[in-house]
Amino acid sequence: MTVYVDDAVWPWRGERWAHLMADRLDELHAFAARLGKRRESFQDKASGCHYDVTAQMRERAIALGAVPISRHRDRAQVRAIIQRARDQAAGRAP
Repeated sequence: MTVYVDDAVWPWRGERWAHLMADRLDELHAFAARLGKRRESFQDKASGCHYDVTAQMRERAIALGAVPISRHRDRAQVRAIIQRARDQAAGRAP
């Protein structure tokens, strides 16, 4: 299981936020549940198949085994992860 978390750089509501992503949606949902994220907070399809997590949750995710990636340095990898998740959400084979 590979779950990724990008840089916590998006300021919103006074906090920095990051994206929690995975190659497989079932793995992503299971990992997010371990972090205490509710399924309703999943950002679907057009927004990139991810969960928004605070900077503090990002650190906890890394401690639980998520791979930290840079949304700026690892753009191709981030796009590939998002595309695989979108394909799964649309019912296409990964």
